Amino acid sequence: MTQPLASRIALVTGASRGIGYATARALARAGAHIVAVARTQGGLEELDDEIRKDGGSATLVPLNLTDFDGIARLGAALHERHGKLDILVGNAGVAGPSSPLGHIELKPWNDVIAVNVTANFQLIRCMDPLLRVSDAARAVFITSGAASMANAYQGPYAASKAALDTLVRSWANETLSTKMRVNLFSPGPIRTRMRASVFPGEDPMTLDTPEQAAEFIVPMCAPEWTETGKLYDYKARKLLSFHPPG
Repeated sequence: MTQPLASRIALVTGASRGIGYATARALARAGAHIVAVARTQGGLEELDDEIRKDGGSATLVPLNLTDFDGIARLGAALHERHGKLDILVGNAGVAGPSSPLGHIELKPWNDVIAVNVTANFQLIRCMDPLLRVSDAARAVFITSGAASMANAYQGPYAASKAALDTLVRSWANETLSTKMRVNLFSPGPIRTRMRASVFPGEDPMTLDTPEQAAEFIVPMCAPEWTETGKLYDYKARKLLSFHPPG
């Protein structure tokens, strides 16, 4: 069995379930060593068991991504142990409250921004030097159609994903002359616990699985991937460029 990502180090956030879990497993099957980050120790251990069964390897990092100093410590530990990072998958996210903006307290707003935006900014800051050492660094951040649709009653989530999109695109532009490629992946409706919490009336069996989406994320992490600053729309199966409104 060929392992196109053999000897590559891949950091995946939100790896204990959903798209992060599926992507971590798929990257491990392709040969990458997984640095799995999540709040839930139990979910990480389950992931580790599955990766080992598949013949892969993982380092488990129980970490709440709002521990920004913890992200910095992780960067230092990766530098010490591996001296580089080849793949970064910024998947962790929270849905936040589903309410009119006028009814939302400041704390839930801050919580959404902390996980969906600031944690990813800190990941970029702390992992950028390690990714620049790689011969073909690839970064993929999981976004949402909510960023452009601006759905009613999903204001904090939509705003956070719009901010993430712009942050990631700025980084892509900053790294154009490097070997790094930085992109966004919009999965659309996927059978995850987060989706079920926001749309409780939806039949999850009508949705694609995280494993199906992960199969499209893995190629974006490979050295052969050349596009940067783009968004892969999984539902449409299309790689999209960004344009100004109008």
